[in-house]
Amino acid sequence: MDRLGIDGAWLHTPQIHHDHRGDFLEWFQGDPLRKATGRTMPLAQANCSVSRKGALRGIHFADFPPGQAKYVTCVSGSVYDVVVDIRVGSPTFGRWEGVVLDDVSRRAVYLAEGLGHAFLALTEGAVVVYLCSQPYTPGREHGVHPLDPEVGIAWPGGVEPVLSEKDAAAPTLAEALRAGLLPRYAPEHSPELA
Repeated sequence: MDRLGIDGAWLHTPQIHHDHRGDFLEWFQGDPLRKATGRTMPLAQANCSVSRKGALRGIHFADFPPGQAKYVTCVSGSVYDVVVDIRVGSPTFGRWEGVVLDDVSRRAVYLAEGLGHAFLALTEGAVVVYLCSQPYTPGREHGVHPLDPEVGIAWPGGVEPVLSEKDAAAPTLAEALRAGLLPRYAPEHSPELA
């Protein structure tokens, strides 16, 4: 597990075992995650999305507390996966970090409660699976517009973004801040995030 530039975000690059039958890898292990991050990943829900090329999902987040930690990978195709620090008071507030997740590197991203998440499908039929620490609860779910110039995510070129009506209508980061929708930052060692 490699720490990303945003507190609470990590990248896992698995060891892939290849032989004449194909590949085998352990895309998630609780103990190495706990040792690297100091957190556990309780499993409340597992999601799978299949996206057409250009599908842009996010920036999504849940009310905090309890928030929703996620462990995300792309099992078929390729996506540009982005973590956004939307936590008020964080030293990296408004900053984002993106990585390519695909069916070659088999990397995965862990993001702690309180962080925003989005991805752009770079291929047709991109399949993303993710583990969630809390179940989806519509009344607690929020978003920030993924094309907000204030956030300034440098989405890969050559792919026309396709947004859901909900994501297209999401507030900017500044609007979400004024509306009191954004979570507050608590340092990594805080029991609030552990």
